[in-house]
Amino acid sequence: MDSPALREVLLRLATNYRWTWRPSCRRLLMSLPGADPAQHPLQAVSGLSEEQIQQLLDDDEFMSEVIKESASLAELVIEAPPTIAYFSPEFGVSSFARQYAGGLGVLAGDFLKAASDSGLRLAGVGLFYRQGAFRQVIEDGEQGAIFNPVEPEKVGAVDTGIEVEVPFPGRDIRARVWRMDIGRVPLILLDTDVESNSEKDRAITDRVYMGTERHRIEQEMVLGIGGARALAALGWDIEIYHLNEGHAGFLTLELIDRVIKAGDLATAAARVRKDLIFTTHTPVQAGIDKLKRDTLGPCLEIWAQRWKVEVEDLWRLGSDPGDSDTFNMAVFCLRMSSAANGVSELHGEVSRALFSDLEEGSRIGHVTNGVHARTWTGDAGQALFDDVLGAGWAEGLTEAWDRVDDIDDDRLVEMRRQGSLRLSELVSSTGVTLDPDALIVGFARRFAPYKRANLMLRQRDRLVEMLADDDRPIHFLFAGKAHPSNELAKTFLSSILDFSDSVDANSRFSFIPDYDMNIASYLVQGCDIWLNNPIRPREASGTSGEKAALNGGLNCSILDGWWAEMFDGENGWAIATSEATDPEIRDSEDSAAVIDTLMAARDEYYGSRDVFNRRIRRAWRTLGPRVTAARMLRDYQSRLYDPVLSTTT
Repeated sequence: MDSPALREVLLRLATNYRWTWRPSCRRLLMSLPGADPAQHPLQAVSGLSEEQIQQLLDDDEFMSEVIKESASLAELVIEAPPTIAYFSPEFGVSSFARQYAGGLGVLAGDFLKAASDSGLRLAGVGLFYRQGAFRQVIEDGEQGAIFNPVEPEKVGAVDTGIEVEVPFPGRDIRARVWRMDIGRVPLILLDTDVESNSEKDRAITDRVYMGTERHRIEQEMVLGIGGARALAALGWDIEIYHLNEGHAGFLTLELIDRVIKAGDLATAAARVRKDLIFTTHTPVQAGIDKLKRDTLGPCLEIWAQRWKVEVEDLWRLGSDPGDSDTFNMAVFCLRMSSAANGVSELHGEVSRALFSDLEEGSRIGHVTNGVHARTWTGDAGQALFDDVLGAGWAEGLTEAWDRVDDIDDDRLVEMRRQGSLRLSELVSSTGVTLDPDALIVGFARRFAPYKRANLMLRQRDRLVEMLADDDRPIHFLFAGKAHPSNELAKTFLSSILDFSDSVDANSRFSFIPDYDMNIASYLVQGCDIWLNNPIRPREASGTSGEKAALNGGLNCSILDGWWAEMFDGENGWAIATSEATDPEIRDSEDSAAVIDTLMAARDEYYGSRDVFNRRIRRAWRTLGPRVTAARMLRDYQSRLYDPVLSTTT
């Protein structure tokens, strides 16, 4: 191998995001001169001098690893055009590519990784946000937001050379098509920062979930219509269009346009419906995109005129049952899909009730969310599981997880300690001292009000008593962002910050700023207890607790989302919930239950570590086969993809 060939191989390894879940490739890239864990490995590869390349060529051990990793990737990435398109407004594949705002995006990234592992012929379709999601800064006890530019080439995006047009009132908007590779899965991202667009239109794909209703409609039109046109321009024959939430629902306009004849909208819609699957993630009406006539109407008028139909006929496809002047994106996607699902068993029930006034609501099923095991399990845990359980653990195979009793206490404790030590190092960088031997309780997620981050502060005296106990130390770690426009959420966050700075916190109640996938990995690998106390049943699924479970963290949660169906009485703790309908009484009673449950967990941790470790093994045995994205993908295939394909072939 000569110098140009080595550069090409290293660029290929750094560009393909498989390194995010392959420790050996990640270690190889981090061994490069100038490599920094805080930077995308592409920066190290791009910065290699000719002298450094020659030194690497002379390093036999390094070159042996390069050849091995290159061969592994080449064997994996065999060009086979995708037949399933997975549309999502955000994708979280790495903290370096800030194209996600929260759990929906991280789930989408895990979905692509699981598809790569399984060999499913699938492509992701999203937007490329030039400023990404906001970075959180804490100033004077309050959250601030800053945006940093994201350059596509520096995060592994490749220009396909394709641009597509999306029709808007009075003009057409062009979008460049970028491609990122997630193992064997292509991720197609549309970007309106194109010279031929006006300055205003170039900013359509600027930020994740920011701006006015009009801006949101523009983003969703580009995602749906532009995404469908990009797939066609790439020459891919898509058989299933999977909508991860309703943001991409307007792709149906493009699909209808391809088949409509003589103004027959009903027949065209019926034809398109056969190819669509819709996954809903919201359990409440307030979380659904609802659009007004004055903003959406002119956009639909373009298609109505094109098809020679009444715009009202098109509007009725998404008309909200409770308000005919509102276009409900979830209703639209349900009416335009042949199959739909919620993201946990309980959420499926809640969704059927939420959409009970729709004929299509009764057919909403469920596929419980899962997490990509190799992405979220720490290196020490992966090595341990590979050695004792066999490779099938990452695929969620029951026979692998049934071998957890073969993991002896010494190896279990050492694995857990490595996670807590890494977490302690992260926390120390924020100026806080974390005892890795203390009971570490983590709460990290969006600061949406229903998640009630500050719930335990209602029991301040009892909380202060726990934090003051030097014989049984407990340290709470919080992380998460409030949407900049959500004042109530920012108030919740400020209350956490205020308490963490108080004398009562005893330096054992800390907030880690600028929560992202990287910080999440430290937390789920290092926390002993993962706390979750949403208002039931408003947590559609949640996945952070699943990540903690894979790493030996025990869940302490209200029975909502995924935990409602997977808690068995011994694999963690269930927090009792109030039956009160008055929010004030409910929160007061729930907060007392949170403290009660945490005290029981603390007593077990310090009183009987053998019992605590047995609970970890119980969690691994019962949750390991169920929380992986591999299991989730198999469920999508058997419950949704295969049935849909059987009706179209």
